[in-house]
Amino acid sequence: MKKRQLGASGPKVSAIGLGCMSFAGFFGAADDATSLRCLDAALDQGIDFFDTSNIYGMGRSETIIGTWLASRKPNVVLATKAGIVTAPTRRFDNSEAYLRSELEASLKRLNREHVELFYIHRREQERPIEEVVETLKRLIDEGKIGGYGLSEVSPATLRRAHAVHPCHAVQNEYSLWSRQPELGMLQTCAELGTAFVPFSPLGRGVFGEVYPDPATMADTDFRKRIPRFTEPNYTHNRARIDGFKAFAHARGWTVAGAAMAWVLDQGPHLIPIPGTRTPEHLVEWVGASEIELTNNDRVEIARLLPAGFAHGDRYNDQQIIGVERYC
Repeated sequence: MKKRQLGASGPKVSAIGLGCMSFAGFFGAADDATSLRCLDAALDQGIDFFDTSNIYGMGRSETIIGTWLASRKPNVVLATKAGIVTAPTRRFDNSEAYLRSELEASLKRLNREHVELFYIHRREQERPIEEVVETLKRLIDEGKIGGYGLSEVSPATLRRAHAVHPCHAVQNEYSLWSRQPELGMLQTCAELGTAFVPFSPLGRGVFGEVYPDPATMADTDFRKRIPRFTEPNYTHNRARIDGFKAFAHARGWTVAGAAMAWVLDQGPHLIPIPGTRTPEHLVEWVGASEIELTNNDRVEIARLLPAGFAHGDRYNDQQIIGVERYC
């Protein structure tokens, strides 16, 4: 696995990380034993960057990772998040008291005294981002975190935060069917020396060998309420992606490998974090860092899947609350 820099002053990590949200059942039933096998398989394939959050299964994802760390004792880089309060109603809290409390709880679940990267999962708009970064800077100085990141923010917020203390990473959704980061965020991260960490780089599973079937998704599956997976949008989207599948197979690539290679090709500061519930799916994309796209490949992908091809938003009206939209 090739390596990339996690921010200008951050560690070198695998070019592809592993997102661990699916361990908590967001995309269908998951069991801890299979999740542990996923972690083993990822490590064996050279992945050393793992991403989670305090709210993934209300700590379940972190607990699984912590169990694995205690058993395997691997040399890996961890990222976790806080900032979303889920009960009694969903809201955002970036106060120092809340962030400290949640970080301590995360560290306990992870069996760690320190985490390399700590994200603000969603920005609390009423609180100046400068105040939030001052809190994060204190956590860095205390050795609790190696650096901080921001999730689902705008380029303007990143610039304000970075002016207080350099930001290691921004984590926003980015894939062949979610392209907003091209309107300023990718460029701002490159300018500031901030890593851009795309989540859902495989379109929540749509860029795989078999399309996800909303009819068989569990009621708890996050995708069931996403407009892109509802009709008539989903039929249109699959028809467009069919051409990309043929393109990938003609070159001897998996669909996931080709889609991931495209993400990696957008800049050396991108470190995507696909997720999976099974080790079997991991093998479809883990070799993507070895795929070298040609100029002809880039032109053909742009023809098949131009920016904006997808019908339907990437979130519904409730899911998108807290996301900073711009442009």
